[in-house]
This record gives sequence, C-alpha cells and structure tokens, in this order.
Amino acid sequence: MFIQLSLPAALLGLALGGSAHAAAPAKPYADVEKAIAPLLGTVPIERISPSKFGSLLEVVTPRGLIYTDKTGSFVLFDVTAIDTRTQENLTEQRNNELGKFEFADLPLKDAIKTVRGDGSRVIATFEDPNCGYCRKLIGELKKVDNLTVYTFLVPIMAADSATKSAAILCSPDPAKTWVSHMTDNSPLPAATDCATPLERNAALYRKLRLNGTPAILFQSNTRTPGYIPAERIEARLAGGK
Repeated sequence: MFIQLSLPAALLGLALGGSAHAAAPAKPYADVEKAIAPLLGTVPIERISPSKFGSLLEVVTPRGLIYTDKTGSFVLFDVTAIDTRTQENLTEQRNNELGKFEFADLPLKDAIKTVRGDGSRVIATFEDPNCGYCRKLIGELKKVDNLTVYTFLVPIMAADSATKSAAILCSPDPAKTWVSHMTDNSPLPAATDCATPLERNAALYRKLRLNGTPAILFQSNTRTPGYIPAERIEARLAGGK
C-alpha cells in the first residue's frame, strides 16, 4: 500500500463533567486532540479513531481527513492513500463513506439547472466560477446528450468568487449566464441584491465532505472528485466507474 503525502509549508483538553458521585469517562484520545489542535486553528476535530493504516490514527475534520500517531507527535495533511494492488483511492473511499448521501435528498432548488436533449439522465455538480477545471468540465458535459445538470455554486477559489456567484444567481437567466460565462468568458451582469443559496451550498459542500471543485454526484449515490472527460461521465451514468 502506498501513501502519497502533500504537506503544506506551515504546519480541548479533557472534558470533565458528571455529578459529585461519579466523573464522566475521559474523552478517547483527548491527549492527542490537545496536542494537534493548535495546528488546526479554528478547524474543529469531529473525532479521532484508529485507521486502517497500521498505528496511524484517523482525525476527522470538516476540512478533510488528517492522520497522526498515538501521541500526536506529528500530523499528516492532504494525504492520498492508494492501494498498490487494486489502484483504488482509499482516501476517496473513506471520504465517500463519511459523506454518504442520497441523491434524491439533495436540495436541487438551490442549484442552477441546465438541460440537454430530453434531460433523462441527471447529475449534480459543485463548481466555482473561478475554477479552470470547471470550465473544462462544462465543455465535456456538452458532449453528453439527454442530460440534466444541477450546478451548486460554491465560492471557494478566489476572493471574488462569491461576487461572481451572486451575479450569476441573481441574473434573469442563471443557467444561460453560467454557461456563457464559463464557456465564452462572457462578462457577468452587475450584481444585484437578491437572496442566494450560497451559504446553504457551502454547508452542503462541507456535509458531503467534498474537497475542491469540480465535484460530480450521480443518481447512483456515488461521486467523483475533480474533472473527468465525457467518456468517463458516460460510463458512470451507465453504472460503471
């Protein structure tokens, strides 16, 4: 098994309670949490548990998975673990488990809807107007016929992503504005003051444990992170990988 690491340049004490008669049991790995919490800043630690990678502990946070040892003496950020026998992305599998979803439960009213052909096949995407690979993805989606795409805008790429997203969502025809801006770099209309779902989209993005744009969700309750070409989208729609 091979673990590929990409580390950034910079890298609750015990919760006590209970009655006067009995103290609550110590929080599991509280000492580890105390040791690594300063490195995470304001990012909360949801839980710490044994991982499938030997003696490493898995640390679940809203920003993704982190690994440490049983004393919290080091932290591994941005880890991608690949099974050398099957070539499967074990990190992606684990994130999928933690961010399990039902496509039917997605709040599609908060997404931009575009339809090609009869629209009988349906996907949802999470995208940012400043995302270069999102532009490439739209070009590939144009090659896939009979497709409905629900695009959740999540402004995570740049300082003006939120302003651009609001301008798109508040335009008279968000779908047309979105596609023309991403394919032809058409200028966006001046932003108007309207209610947008951007905060809800951001909360959904975190709940699903997505990490970057684009991300594609399928009706089979599966997902793929990042850009993929049209032929792979077709394969996923047909039930493949």
